Amino acid sequence: VQLQASGGGLVQAGGFLRLSCAATGRTFNRYSWGWFRQAPGKEREFVAAISWNGDNTYYADSVKGRFTIPRDNTKPPVYLQMNSLKPEDTAIYCCAAHWGPPENIPTGKVSGYWGQGTEVTVSS
Repeated sequence: VQLQASGGGLVQAGGFLRLSCAATGRTFNRYSWGWFRQAPGKEREFVAAISWNGDNTYYADSVKGRFTIPRDNTKPPVYLQMNSLKPEDTAIYCCAAHWGPPENIPTGKVSGYWGQGTEVTVSS
């Protein structure tokens, strides 16, 4: 099984990016999906998640209202639309496929698969 995030890059503050999480190697029925990021010198933190059926989405307070996972996007590729980017959004972003209660994803308790990250740099 492989997960790979892509779509990162260099963008000015206020700009936007759409990250994509491709997943191969198995079917992902009833898997929920999460996005995490890790900035230089900091621990990995939760960004956003969507439940396997699309009924629930979860966002970190720092990205709420700016980042979105479409509610119908419950199968790979899973997207993260990032608008109104800020310099503090600079980080390596990775995706995760989670089997189990989707509310566990924001706590970092992912049971499943982690993907390779993509770098996002937001200049001021």
